[in-house]
This record gives sequence, C-alpha cells and structure tokens, in this order.
Amino acid sequence: MLRHEFRPGRAVLGLSMLALAGGFAADAAGAWKIPWAFFLPVLLGGLWLSAAATWAAYLVRRRRDARKASAENTGAPASTKGSHAIK
Repeated sequence: MLRHEFRPGRAVLGLSMLALAGGFAADAAGAWKIPWAFFLPVLLGGLWLSAAATWAAYLVRRRRDARKASAENTGAPASTKGSHAIK
C-alpha cells in the first residue's frame, strides 16, 4: 500500500536537479569543460518538464475522480420512509 500519493512533477524535477548538480560537480572537478550557458537550458527544461508532468497528473487524477463519483452515484435513493417520502 502506498504511504503517499505519487507526484511525477516532483520526481522529474528532482532528477533534472540531480543531473544539473552532477554537471556542475563534473565541471568543478575538471572532468568536464563546458560553458556555464549550457546549464541554463537544462534548468529551464527541467522546470518545464516537471510542470508538464504535474499538469498531466492533475488531468488524470481529475478524470479518475469524476469516473469514480459517476460509478458511485446510481440514482435517487429508493427510500419510502421519512419526511421526504411522497404521501
């Protein structure tokens, strides 16, 4: 059983930030010589992808909740007792 709801936007953002940190670490260690301007598109691309994943998850969750609510609502109650009953 899941302990919390899966949030794909946070997962995508975390992976892109790890890649960005790895690139900075490799550049600082001298293992990778790359201009600093390369990291800006990586940062913005990661932010954009996480926003897209968050939006897609929202749409899926909204559709799933609507389908669940539709399946639970089968019509008016069939009770004939109480103050709401027709006399």
